[in-house]
Amino acid sequence: MLKAYQFRLYPNREQKIYFANCFGSARFIFNQMLADRKEIYETYKNDKELLRSIKPRTYTSFKEEFPFLKEVDNLALANASQNLNNAYKNFFRDKSVGFPKFKSKHKSKASYTTNNQGGNIRIENGKIKLPKIGFVTIKQHRDFDGLIKSCTVSMNKTGNYFISILVEQETPEWLPAEHKIGIDLGLSDFAVTTNDAGESVKHANPKWLHQSEKKIKKAPHIRDWTCPACGTFHDRDINASKNLLALAK
Repeated sequence: MLKAYQFRLYPNREQKIYFANCFGSARFIFNQMLADRKEIYETYKNDKELLRSIKPRTYTSFKEEFPFLKEVDNLALANASQNLNNAYKNFFRDKSVGFPKFKSKHKSKASYTTNNQGGNIRIENGKIKLPKIGFVTIKQHRDFDGLIKSCTVSMNKTGNYFISILVEQETPEWLPAEHKIGIDLGLSDFAVTTNDAGESVKHANPKWLHQSEKKIKKAPHIRDWTCPACGTFHDRDINASKNLLALAK
């Protein structure tokens, strides 16, 4: 069973720069590979057999042409490539989903995904170790057990950093309930319950709302009153406006 846990990250200045490079590089690879695939598709879309035979460029081929890609986590690029491949396959599986779109720096989510290989991702002493960057401060507000499979680092529009950790855990053993009960909610009765012994019970509806409405109708809606001690006349609405004025000061 795979389960995701999300926590806040608190990177230092150098780590923020590295994350920005990873975000940009992952987006760059996605767009470059998409442009390559789009050109192939537009050229050979009328010949499906030839279209299938054309092999697009891999993400590794761009690293020689763009050396800055070597400075970031290679798995961030690999996952960006896989995301594009999945989107491309979905387009051919169902044309209604539309052709993959280019990622915008300002509109797309700033994130990248990396994988745990040989324990290169782990949490120690309030920090999480990530590939090629080392330990980053994490606010782990809950513990978890299991093997870390992958992590997605992201930054929101306000500049806060988060990490989503995908963990492989044992599927909990399903234990059947010792006792069961069926509940049917009604109008005339609040509920009718039947247990596994076949016993049915009707639970009366207290009708609290209806009773409260009856009390409100009987009560006088009091707008003004005269103080029995000093004889001062008070208007409720005027008094309320005075109180609001006092709060504003």
